[in-house]
Amino acid sequence: MSSSAAGNNGSKKGLGNLKMELLNEQKQEIREAFSLFDMNNDGLLDYHELKVALRALGFELSKREVLDMIHEYDSDDRNLISYENFFHAVGERIINRDPMEEIRRAFKLFDDDNTGKISFRNLKRVAKELGENLTDEELRAMIDEFDLDEDGESMFFFSS
Repeated sequence: MSSSAAGNNGSKKGLGNLKMELLNEQKQEIREAFSLFDMNNDGLLDYHELKVALRALGFELSKREVLDMIHEYDSDDRNLISYENFFHAVGERIINRDPMEEIRRAFKLFDDDNTGKISFRNLKRVAKELGENLTDEELRAMIDEFDLDEDGESMFFFSS
């Protein structure tokens, strides 16, 4: 390892500590995203592969942020990121996620009509997109479970 590559991790958690903090499911998701988007199977991700892999893991980074990530971890100026560095960069982001922001983001995926509520139609659409074969009765029961004002929709209140 070059001295510049070794220096990149000086202010960050060691890879061993990171591996201990991540759940096995999270480690598997990182591994799968890397493998899925490493199009030429060379063990490296270029800018486009990295951007899509990050998006698949729920991270919407700007072009500048992706380029900065590559620059931070690319020790040989090839504009590529290895699996180990991808794991480290993504693992850090997963550990530092804000749980409320994750809930907001997930809610927005359901609330595509921006009503601030999840309707039966919203829930049915998402279930279909995910390939979940739930009956209308099962979907209505899910809505009813969280329907605090009994209007047939579920709400989520965000505090600032």
